[in-house]
Amino acid sequence: MNEVLEIVEKAKVKFAALLKQLETRGGLSKQMYIRYLSFQYHLTKGVQRHFLKVAGHPRLSGKNQLRQFLFKFGLEEEPHYRVAEVDLERMGEKPLPCPLDVSLWWAYFDRIVEHRPFVRLGATCVLENLGAGAGALGHRLLDDAPFLTKSNTRFLTIHFHELLPHGDQILDALTSAPLKPEDLEELVEGANIGAIMYLRLAGWATLSDTLTCQDFDPTSSILRTEEGARYEDLEQLTAY
Repeated sequence: MNEVLEIVEKAKVKFAALLKQLETRGGLSKQMYIRYLSFQYHLTKGVQRHFLKVAGHPRLSGKNQLRQFLFKFGLEEEPHYRVAEVDLERMGEKPLPCPLDVSLWWAYFDRIVEHRPFVRLGATCVLENLGAGAGALGHRLLDDAPFLTKSNTRFLTIHFHELLPHGDQILDALTSAPLKPEDLEELVEGANIGAIMYLRLAGWATLSDTLTCQDFDPTSSILRTEEGARYEDLEQLTAY
């Protein structure tokens, strides 16, 4: 797992550098925050399917503790897209159309999770640790944004992972599992891919990537639906 941890730390450094650059440019704007919540809405909608598929994969035979963790983890993550949507609603906004890199994320992982499940888990190692890695700088950016309140920052609060330490939990679950060399190779591959794709999305959200913010329109026409979903814990997740 050492190589995976090194990639996670590298991604944290890159993410912190992006946030520092954002601070020097005047901080977080409302437009950026809407873009952030929008891509998170599309990225997390239906995310439980990947974790439940991985939990049921034959490659996890004999790794029952990891299976149990992933099942619980998937259920906890399932309603988070609605939390992002509620945060937007409380600002009088709706999710923007799905960014291209989110559509690419789903197209890639929907296919690969069927045959190489640990690639998806490697990406999770990165994504679940970046929020916690933002630390004091992330909190300072939020404190300085006048449009943010307790009522419209529930998604961020959850994903700083001070309430749900998913970053530590996924790393602990994988470290404790009897992984094979091919499992570890996939984790490394997924961590690299997850870092690249997420940091590109962060650049899109903060208007710092010229390709997707100035030169081209990366909006995707793919619609992600979650019809009929009801979450009994949504009121608790969005409480303030």
